[in-house]
Amino acid sequence: MKETITPSRLEKILAAGHWAVTSECGPPRDGRPEIIEKKADLIGDYVDAINVTDNQTAVVRQCSLAACIRIKLKGLEPVLQMVTRDRNRIALQSDLLGAASYGIHNVLCLTGDHQRFGDHASSTNVFDMDSTRLIQTVKMMRDDGRLLSGHEMHEGRPQMFIGAAENPFADPFEIRVMRLAKKVKAGAQFIQTQCIYNMPKFKLWMKLLRDEGLHEKVAILAGLTPMKNVGMAKYMKNRVPGIDVPDDIIKRLAGVPKEKQADEGIQICLEQIEELKQEEGIRGFHVMAIEWEEKVPEIVERAGLYPRPSVN
Repeated sequence: MKETITPSRLEKILAAGHWAVTSECGPPRDGRPEIIEKKADLIGDYVDAINVTDNQTAVVRQCSLAACIRIKLKGLEPVLQMVTRDRNRIALQSDLLGAASYGIHNVLCLTGDHQRFGDHASSTNVFDMDSTRLIQTVKMMRDDGRLLSGHEMHEGRPQMFIGAAENPFADPFEIRVMRLAKKVKAGAQFIQTQCIYNMPKFKLWMKLLRDEGLHEKVAILAGLTPMKNVGMAKYMKNRVPGIDVPDDIIKRLAGVPKEKQADEGIQICLEQIEELKQEEGIRGFHVMAIEWEEKVPEIVERAGLYPRPSVN
């Protein structure tokens, strides 16, 4: 087992050489506490950590930090997602300290979708820093015990396992590995990718990543989103920026009766997992079953990834 530097269960799973499994919960657009709790209960025993999205698609939702605290208090391991769109460096560092006070040990550093895509299109964004600078900030707070102001923390440093996201399918494709290399240099220890459908293009990205030796410096968790039906596949292909859905996926889903398309979508996801297990550099899987959390246990079980290993 490799040496770990934080109390993170996710870090320990990866250090022990196990396949890691993560998933995510989207908070509700109101203040109900039971929504996140129910979602966490559905998937908690089947994953090593649960991401909580941070006002995803720039739509106002319950804050990620509060939901992460609720998950932590249930004895599960959250991943705090933080976007730089909405908060400046003062607020970001403050939230990291708040997370540390509750023993939250994973963070995913993101820039965030532009507010024009959300429900407050005329709002003012912040973007005081980008995701790479946020990674550097978390690392400095953890390793050096310093804030950006220079203030030194003698106790209570955030003990964060630092993650970032990467989209292998965004344009221009030629700079994707360079962007990843910058995040790794800044301090990213794990990467969760955009959901994968175009397998040949993803494998090319992985080859370029290996050519730079990045697979030995950062843990890559392959992003997977099972399709509920052909309508979802067409919507993601045509309406969701950065998602690459090949026509053969759409044809396959369209080729089965409507009532069986959800099962076919899950079967495609399982086939993807088996194929990705053979890809050098893949260290785990990030299953993003969007408002379909009840299917995560089935996917994890059928993929041979359950029960989850225990680590100390």
